[in-house]
Amino acid sequence: MRGKLLKKSSLLLLLLLVLAAGCASSSDHSFPRPFKFGEDTFSYANELVWEYEFDDPTGKTTHRKRTPPPDYTHHCFVVARAAKQFFQNVRFEPSQPRADEETYRKLVRGVVSIVPRRVLPEDKKIVIPGYTNLFGFSTDWEHVLKAECGGAWRSYFQKGHWRSILPFSRAHQRRLSKQLLDSIHCNRPAVVHLVRFPQLKINHSVVVLDASEEDESTIEFLVYDPNHPEKPSTLTYDRTARRFSFPRNPYFIGGRVDVYEIYHDWNY
Repeated sequence: MRGKLLKKSSLLLLLLLVLAAGCASSSDHSFPRPFKFGEDTFSYANELVWEYEFDDPTGKTTHRKRTPPPDYTHHCFVVARAAKQFFQNVRFEPSQPRADEETYRKLVRGVVSIVPRRVLPEDKKIVIPGYTNLFGFSTDWEHVLKAECGGAWRSYFQKGHWRSILPFSRAHQRRLSKQLLDSIHCNRPAVVHLVRFPQLKINHSVVVLDASEEDESTIEFLVYDPNHPEKPSTLTYDRTARRFSFPRNPYFIGGRVDVYEIYHDWNY
């Protein structure tokens, strides 16, 4: 009986190795150009359900529902994930004639069906005709992309969410800062989860674009925030404290955040 179990385990391991060898992983892939804000990002925003008010002396946050209610909310993880998928596996061909809506719907479904860790070879990339980049495509076909990239439930049932309930050591955050710098060096867009569990002052996803190291104490990571498609945001890493912080904005009072990468390796 034990021999049979070992044999089955060996066969399963072999199958996993074969499957892994059949596609390239984004974590070990370098791209010929960087992820660019305003080109590889969506033109529309993940909207906020609430309007927030912050009390600085107490640090408390209150909120009320926005009126009228927005129609595209709770999609920050969906938008960040799709931006990564389009960057890795799409080739835009502006010289080709534009297609009809049904064709674009099928193409978008094809893009988001590819797991985010997978990178297609150049000759297998999905071609989007008639457009130069994702920003322009999403400007004209916002309703198609919103409908086909995935529902809000994908933001709640993302596989990597289990990690957010565990402690984040300073050593972990230091390693992550290096991991993000390595990704930038290889032009790999890294999608990260910003969280403050169990307070849930923030539970959000952004895409890391670039970094600047003006001094030895901090690293300023430039990020694409799906809630703010009009300009990049910043995620700061303090080398001394070995902590990340995120600035105040309409949905977060600002301050320390715990950070980890998602849609990475087997975590997708």
